[in-house]
Amino acid sequence: MAEGTAKRNSGRGIGYWAPRVGAALLAPVVVLVVIELALRLGGVGFPTDVTVPCTLAGKSASCYNLFFPAPFFPPGMIKAPQAYAIPAVKAQGTYRIFVLGESAAMGDPDPAYAFSRYLDVMLRARYPEMSFEVVNTGSVAINSHVLLPIAEGLAKQRPDLFIIYSGNNEVVGPYGPGTALTSGGMTIPVIRASIFVRSTRIGQLLTKVGAQKKEWGGMEMFLDKQVPASAPEMKYVYQNFERNLRDTVEAARSTGARVIVSTVATNVKDCAPFASMHREGLAPDDLQRWNRLVEQGAELESGRSYEEALKAYQMASQIDDQYAELEFRMARAQWMIGDYAGAKANFERARDLDTLRFRADGRINEINRRVGGAAAGAELVDAEKLFSHESPNGVTGSDLVYEHVHMTPLGNYLLARAMFLQIAKKMPNAATGATADAVLSEAECEQRLAFTPHDRTRIAGEMLERLQKPPFTNQLNHAEQMLRLAMQAEVPDENPAETSAEYQWAIAQRPEDRILRYNFGLFLFGYDRNAAFAQLRLSRPWDDFPVFAPDGTMVQ
Repeated sequence: MAEGTAKRNSGRGIGYWAPRVGAALLAPVVVLVVIELALRLGGVGFPTDVTVPCTLAGKSASCYNLFFPAPFFPPGMIKAPQAYAIPAVKAQGTYRIFVLGESAAMGDPDPAYAFSRYLDVMLRARYPEMSFEVVNTGSVAINSHVLLPIAEGLAKQRPDLFIIYSGNNEVVGPYGPGTALTSGGMTIPVIRASIFVRSTRIGQLLTKVGAQKKEWGGMEMFLDKQVPASAPEMKYVYQNFERNLRDTVEAARSTGARVIVSTVATNVKDCAPFASMHREGLAPDDLQRWNRLVEQGAELESGRSYEEALKAYQMASQIDDQYAELEFRMARAQWMIGDYAGAKANFERARDLDTLRFRADGRINEINRRVGGAAAGAELVDAEKLFSHESPNGVTGSDLVYEHVHMTPLGNYLLARAMFLQIAKKMPNAATGATADAVLSEAECEQRLAFTPHDRTRIAGEMLERLQKPPFTNQLNHAEQMLRLAMQAEVPDENPAETSAEYQWAIAQRPEDRILRYNFGLFLFGYDRNAAFAQLRLSRPWDDFPVFAPDGTMVQ
């Protein structure tokens, strides 16, 4: 009987088995879809689209979805940009710009003075007949894996221009090999599948059940996540970044919008490597000789015998040329003897060898240049080259970048000016031209942004506080950085009436600027609580968004 059954089954062709195999494969999918729908109907989980419907001054808008970053961060560690709302009705004559990027694009340490804010006032002054919406979506700790879905979501919002300033977090951000946020070192198909699953209600439920809640710990969280330049995972970092960047440009251009891709400016002269690792296979005897030579070089450098120090460092480099801090030591010695070209090369090599990879390296910027070329359908602003040109002896330092990647006011201004000149080339009245002489000066921009001496000192103080924690405390030149910021953070003789007057003037020029009102409210809190609350109420990005005073009180 068994033999007969086997014969009957063997005689059945594809037409018999195909529906049965299909049903067996489809059944689990149907079950998952039903569970997903049931969870949605039951209110379990949340949507992870980049925007959700809201109201802005009583009118329909799309506001930033606070749950959008959930697929990329562990519970309790979600990082979000400055909240924003996009009017549903795009008024005639409006030019809508979206800025994509990480914390440097966001404008950290204070987004009120991001390059996007300088750009906004430049455009308004140059084209008063037009209306500009410059929406900064930059956020802490994200990378290109997050930027792509942001671009795909914002492509539905009738954009005219995307600006992409990205690349610092490809190793330490979500899915990078040096991350403390997700699994890392994966290929694009696996990463995108993971993002999709984590975006579903089923995935959210499983993540919530299986993950321990963590708290954001800043850059200190990554101290044990060193990744040398020679690590095999770096190949995937570059491949993934280029694929994501190209797909982001394509998503943006699919709407007919212009796309500007920028290289990333990093501090190489005044930011020593955060961590270093010796080359693999270094013998103990060679390590001892290397240590002796470096110690000898350090003593000579302290005694200002820079040429002799450089010789000792170079001999150590012949033993091990993979140690980032040694490259930085050589660069400093070269700088002191006037070999600025050699110093620049070694400063940049020190950055590229840094094993705590919080800065875009040379290959990341080469990808930015390649994708920002006309062949990819984008336009390029070379911030790295620009900052180098504007720096003493062509080496970017703390004049333009506070610590490792976050720009000073001058740095933000210079990048905004470069963006403005690029944008002006294709504006409706581009025939009239726009030259650097026609752009608002830094002082004029900062008057419109109410960037007061009070705010400048406040921000320097915040940066000084940051640098008192690892990994900054591990840097070779930490004491020099602290002294520089301490001088900037010295409290001047403040005149509250003058500061208030500066804010009032700026607000009178643009009453709808909620960021101006928010910072003015924070300033007033120490002097006039009622006036402070009045400004904070007007700073809401959308109607029901909660705003809190400095003491934690919710503004009603």
